[in-house]
Amino acid sequence: MTTSTTAPPAVRPYESYVYAYPHKTAYRPLPDRPALRELWAAEPKDALSLYLHIPFCEVRCGFCNLFTRIGAPEELTTRYLDALDRQAVAVRDALGDAAPVRFAAAAFGGGTPTFLTADELERLCDIAEKRMGADLLAVPLSVETSPSTATADRLAVLAGRGTTRVSIGVQSFVDEEARAAVRPQRRAEVEAALGRIRDARIPVLNIDLIYGIDGQTERTWITSLDAALAWRPEELYLYPLYVRPLTGLHRLGAAAGPEAEALEQAAWDEQRLRLYEVGRDHLLARGYEQVSMRMFRRADAPRESQDGPEDYACQTDGMIGLGCGARSYTAALHYSFDYAVDMREIRSIIDGFTATEDFSRAEVGRYVDAAEARRRHLLQSLLQAAGLPLADYRARFGTDPREDFPAELERFADRGWLDGQAPEGLLRLSQLGLAHSDALGPALFSPGVRAAMAAYERK
Repeated sequence: MTTSTTAPPAVRPYESYVYAYPHKTAYRPLPDRPALRELWAAEPKDALSLYLHIPFCEVRCGFCNLFTRIGAPEELTTRYLDALDRQAVAVRDALGDAAPVRFAAAAFGGGTPTFLTADELERLCDIAEKRMGADLLAVPLSVETSPSTATADRLAVLAGRGTTRVSIGVQSFVDEEARAAVRPQRRAEVEAALGRIRDARIPVLNIDLIYGIDGQTERTWITSLDAALAWRPEELYLYPLYVRPLTGLHRLGAAAGPEAEALEQAAWDEQRLRLYEVGRDHLLARGYEQVSMRMFRRADAPRESQDGPEDYACQTDGMIGLGCGARSYTAALHYSFDYAVDMREIRSIIDGFTATEDFSRAEVGRYVDAAEARRRHLLQSLLQAAGLPLADYRARFGTDPREDFPAELERFADRGWLDGQAPEGLLRLSQLGLAHSDALGPALFSPGVRAAMAAYERK
């Protein structure tokens, strides 16, 4: 028996995907340009996460608003890795040696890290290990790839350097749907790439799929799900399609005019919710467990780590991000470099990054006070299917989230988004609430963050 996830008409189920809080559109240039050494001086450094960002792709999908550029002129990847090396040296120096520095997890993202050649991937791993001190053979290492760049030589490097998880963006196994999403690929190419990944014997395979593509039906959605399941992936991520400003699909849709877009929005929301239910139930019936709205894990799959959340969340501090699109988190400051979606702006930022010699200071970011830290912990924990143990929240903050956020939680309960049958001491979403994670998450944004995001000038 399935539970309906149809929303009350007034609630838009797809406002935005919350993968980090505050969002980078709330960041601003930091007038004081604080020194990294001072930022990290009092931070615990014994269980850090390390993220290396590669801002290059062979193509840019129509739905993509990631910080990435298409292709790389001659020597640009070399210059980028040179800059990444300089940044790593500066950051590791800032961490100091007064207290133990240990990395508990690592990830290469983008963009498409496997846009780099096999030799360049070796150098990327060397930067993580020899410059930062991360033991890639001893910690979970996740790497993103694409069908056209998941070549045998690249995968051999990743497997040899300790990669425990490869995530491949497939989006659809139906060629017509891939074209509709402005993602030029053929199913045969996707299947060949998946075969190479399995041949590399990397323990965890994740396949990304998208629902809500123009022309997609329940039948074609199940076709993609079954094609993915044939590879018995340890993880599957099911993403609703978004058409975001300055992306290829947004430019195509803008030609239809705002009135047509408004008329179609309700029907599109209904389609995405229906396909979400179909996908969720299809996977649950085939031995997968739901970790979040997006993430499903095969019940017998190995866990990458016994510590921390399975789906990425930033409740806890201690993230080191290297690269011009990466975030870093301390308890008091989230920082990065400038952010853009427009290709010309991205190219300019990448060029500026590769020319940078001094990486010892934070340039762009947002300070996080105690109230925002509570809000972030609640938001990121609640979006996990496992929910938030109230004891964990009390241990960290000395308060109860029901006292700190009474209006928000009461509103969620009124909408049926909270699980009334959850065990005592656990705040957990209902199936309806999980389905509406992209409405619930933004509803927890603070007024200050909302104002900063609204004032952000897109570029």
